[in-house]
Amino acid sequence: MSNRIYVALDTPDLARAKAMATRVRHHVGGIKLGLEFFCAHGQSGVHAMAELGLPIFLDLKLHDIPNTVAKAVQALGALKPAILTVHASGGRAMLEDAKAAAPLGTKVIAVTMLTSLDATDLAATGVIGSAHDQVSRLTELACEAGVDGIVCSGAEVAAAKAIWPKGFFVVPGVRLPDGQIGDQKRVVTPRQAMDAGASILVVGRPITQAEDPDIAARAIGATL
Repeated sequence: MSNRIYVALDTPDLARAKAMATRVRHHVGGIKLGLEFFCAHGQSGVHAMAELGLPIFLDLKLHDIPNTVAKAVQALGALKPAILTVHASGGRAMLEDAKAAAPLGTKVIAVTMLTSLDATDLAATGVIGSAHDQVSRLTELACEAGVDGIVCSGAEVAAAKAIWPKGFFVVPGVRLPDGQIGDQKRVVTPRQAMDAGASILVVGRPITQAEDPDIAARAIGATL
């Protein structure tokens, strides 16, 4: 993969998403579309974005009983996303069924722990231990279930790679050294994430809210 940056276009505005993707298309490796975009535009919106010729990362974080998730993945099959996310906490059977239902060529990636959470948030939901402990547990589960990889923060990716040397590791929440962290709590720089074992980086606001998104994308790519 020549460019390992996926730009996160978390907006319900299709025209804005297409304009941004067109602007940065030569300096990113793909487009991440999440719930906000998908709820506004559905599969037709994803098809419209795919016309730009960049791989699509469909970040829906599916989480339900195994049969429901499998049918949802089947319903998305015509989109043939490069990457599709489900929640690791859905359990082994859900992960296995999601992978089995995915189209050939789609990587099913399990979200371990959102980068907006920390150990205090885990404790509030009844999960014992640190963020590192939780990511490690869910990495083992995802590996055993046969999905393709996980989403984790740059703070945990080295440990996850040690558990799963052949896994595919998606790291969101990266920020340049002088950047604002926003609502993220566990962030690293792009270079740190890649050195720790990230396969791809998901970058949103540092590109999309930059004065010149194209220059921002190039600047982040130059650090890798």
